[in-house]
Amino acid sequence: MPPSEATTNLELILHHLLPLLLLSSLSVKAFVGRWHLLRSKLTHLQASLSQLYSSLASSSSPAASQEQNEEEEIENQNPLLRDHLLPNILSTLETIHSLAEQCRDHPPSGKLLMQSNLDIASSSLSLHLRHLDLLLNSGVLCSSSNAAASNNPTAIVLPQPGPSASRDELAFFVRDLFARLQIGGPDFKKKALESLLQLLRDDDDAESAKNSVVVAAEGDVAYLIHLLDSHGHPLFVREHAVHAISVLASASDSSRKAVFEEGALGPLLRLLETGSAAVKEKAAAAVEAITSDPENAWAVSAYGGIRALIEACRSGSPAVQAHSTGALRNAAAVEDIRRALEEEGAIPVLVDLLDSSGHGGGRSSSGNAAHCLWLMASSGEDFRQAIVQEGGLQRLLQLLQEGPNPETIEHALRAIYALSLSASTARALSSSPSAAGFLPQLAELIRQGGSAGLQHISASLICNLSLADERKRALAGCMGALVKMMESPLQKSAAVGTQEVAARALVLLLSVRSNRKEFVREEKNVLKLVQMLDPRRNVGGMCKSYPVSVAAALTAGGGGGCRKRLVAAGACQHLQVLADMDVTGARKVMQRLAGSRLKNIFFTRAWRE
Repeated sequence: MPPSEATTNLELILHHLLPLLLLSSLSVKAFVGRWHLLRSKLTHLQASLSQLYSSLASSSSPAASQEQNEEEEIENQNPLLRDHLLPNILSTLETIHSLAEQCRDHPPSGKLLMQSNLDIASSSLSLHLRHLDLLLNSGVLCSSSNAAASNNPTAIVLPQPGPSASRDELAFFVRDLFARLQIGGPDFKKKALESLLQLLRDDDDAESAKNSVVVAAEGDVAYLIHLLDSHGHPLFVREHAVHAISVLASASDSSRKAVFEEGALGPLLRLLETGSAAVKEKAAAAVEAITSDPENAWAVSAYGGIRALIEACRSGSPAVQAHSTGALRNAAAVEDIRRALEEEGAIPVLVDLLDSSGHGGGRSSSGNAAHCLWLMASSGEDFRQAIVQEGGLQRLLQLLQEGPNPETIEHALRAIYALSLSASTARALSSSPSAAGFLPQLAELIRQGGSAGLQHISASLICNLSLADERKRALAGCMGALVKMMESPLQKSAAVGTQEVAARALVLLLSVRSNRKEFVREEKNVLKLVQMLDPRRNVGGMCKSYPVSVAAALTAGGGGGCRKRLVAAGACQHLQVLADMDVTGARKVMQRLAGSRLKNIFFTRAWRE
């Protein structure tokens, strides 16, 4: 019989128990085929343990000169080997020894039970061999020279390296951590996961990103994803694992890529449907982070995750809703997925989440929902009609007034702009009593000048509407800000640049006589406009047709006072040069100003005579 558990050690297994079992397996009379497979695995186990013993002995301290002291040091330095792997191997070998006795001395009773026991023993040996291969390949058990290992040889998980640790030290720590995570029991797994989270959640963002890169390169991310399986692991393991994956997905591009390529998206989406509240929140955060990369966003539909995300938006906690709407927003950036969103019923759910004070909207949820609706409304008329039919326009107007931050307001405004591409929506925004407070807010957003994006989209919306003169007069207060917007640098990335939309909005507002008078009453407006007309000045790379169109609007409709102000500011000489350069509209404006100047000269002379 094998020795008692009290004398368990590596040398006993390697030099006594394994040779005995290999010899015993040759004399069995029943289930010869299964015993042949077991004998092959026992031989492999003997070779692996021999290699492990040699490696550990060569790395032990020089002070351990005697064989017994060396053996004790080997085991003391490796609690994973001492407390987990060796006892498990011994237990399996004791079981195999008992089975060998039964199959050798007499025909075993209960053939099906014996077959099952032999198969279980064979699977256990395979697991031990896999764990030994992991330890040998990682090198974590041959590190007695490592400072972290020698400082605390009995720790379940090594102390976390400090900020000054080298990459090699950090890599060793990560390999050791994942070895204990994969091989160890519940205590090892719990401590390893806690240590992993501590490593990834460093207070310094740069340090955290660096650590995540090392974890993705040196750790086994695939095994971490495997821990998400609800059938094989305790709840605390799944909670810690999904938290770690969430942090990895958010920390750096390389760690996010590793998480995605190892297949995390499918298990995370399943957890979003079946996990606990804490697990769902972290799973949703991880999905949002993964899909922030456009190359990954398409996979949400491929994994069948659209419905899971919509359901999470409908019934999840505020935090789950925030991350789920963020993931839908990321997915909606892929044009082909927008149709799937509409078909799965995303629009009414997203419209409901626009109510930031509602049953679960939350600040991030409302902003993400508005962003998603903007992307969908930009895709076609059928999307716009569906959003309006669900009450999306009214909810967006309300969010615009109550928006908690500029980013949410901008998303709501962009969604409204996309809806205004429909003629019926544009008419409602132009004349509906329910939209009466909308236009003054547009003027205020332009006048504040806090966000270039808000200014740009507000001016674009003014251009999109068919406004009555009364409502144009209500927007007069933003004309000075529109002039400043015309001076902004050229934005090549925008479909319609800020300079152009500002000029178009000004032309629209200057069609009202009182607005023209209001414009020239501010001398700096006229001076800035004339400076923009100067061919020698390159104001933000501006096309000169923009200020020319504004000058044309100012001189239209018998605005004699406006013409005088432009002439006095020196606009004529600039317009003459622009006319010679064939700038559209310049000659016509010059003729109007020249005619006004000749009339002034004629009437002045007649009065004097």
